Amino acid sequence: MKYTIDDCTIIDIPKKHSDRGSLSLVESNNSIPFEIKRVYFTYDIPSGAERGGHAHKELFQIIIAASGSFSITIDDGQNTRDIFLNNPSKGLLITPGIWREIKNFSSGGTVLVMASELYNEDDYYRNYDTFKELV
Repeated sequence: MKYTIDDCTIIDIPKKHSDRGSLSLVESNNSIPFEIKRVYFTYDIPSGAERGGHAHKELFQIIIAASGSFSITIDDGQNTRDIFLNNPSKGLLITPGIWREIKNFSSGGTVLVMASELYNEDDYYRNYDTFKELV
């Protein structure tokens, strides 16, 4: 199936709030529309740095601003869209075949990613020109 940027949507992460703070939780195939097989996060990102710069062939991801904020540019080879994330109870679902670039990090910005597959280098498009040719 060929996905477009229109298939990349904001997912509400369930949130419980009390006078002691907030708690958000995720569950595979419930609040997240796939089985989570890998979780990772990036932090201490230098000012002006960019992350991402790739697409996946089969992998689904949810990207959350666990702390701070950043913007994500998504690209399906024909259309692009910019999304700003700054709320840990909102996540961006990124479908396979979507190029992503993450930038404009605030101080303390932390990117939390939940992925549908284990790491597999063969699942990556790392060259934008090759990505454009294949999609």
